[in-house]
Amino acid sequence: MKIATKLAFAASLGLAAVILPAQGIAALQQGAKAPDFTLGAAQAGKEFRLSLKQTLRNGPVVLYFFPAAFTPGCTVEAHLFAEANSRFNQLGARVIGVTAGNIHRVAEFSRSECRDKFAVAADPGAKVAAQYDATMQGADGKPLSNRTSYVIAPNGTILLSYTDSKPQAHIEKTMAAVRAWNAKRN
Repeated sequence: MKIATKLAFAASLGLAAVILPAQGIAALQQGAKAPDFTLGAAQAGKEFRLSLKQTLRNGPVVLYFFPAAFTPGCTVEAHLFAEANSRFNQLGARVIGVTAGNIHRVAEFSRSECRDKFAVAADPGAKVAAQYDATMQGADGKPLSNRTSYVIAPNGTILLSYTDSKPQAHIEKTMAAVRAWNAKRN
């Protein structure tokens, strides 16, 4: 997709991004160590502190970054992850969404769009997204999370990194990576 088309797409989502990542590429690659973080989060509208290290104690984590709550693409992605959440859980994985946009609305987004199924974390200033090289610049010059997904093994190793503006492929690719990890263990 050409840059002009990407910018038009981002603008249609109300993001008017200046920089978008290349499709299918994320900077932290398979085999790299995932940066640890603790962020304010919400699940089912209830706020709490979310620690990646602590969540990894229960199995692999599907960590997905998204630009902004309640935008069309991010809402579709949240619905798709919510629909797939029980399958991820059956495979021992936990889903976590992270956004640097609309951070004041993560509790509401976790309840309505994530359908109470998984945690959504607020990343003020996109600091965690930057550690994962999952950022883009918003129209106001401030960094936003881009649409990048990771699957992280319990030991903190990245099993998959994937960047694409289209939300649908994120669920398929992360599910396949979790299944592959489970197959290697058995």
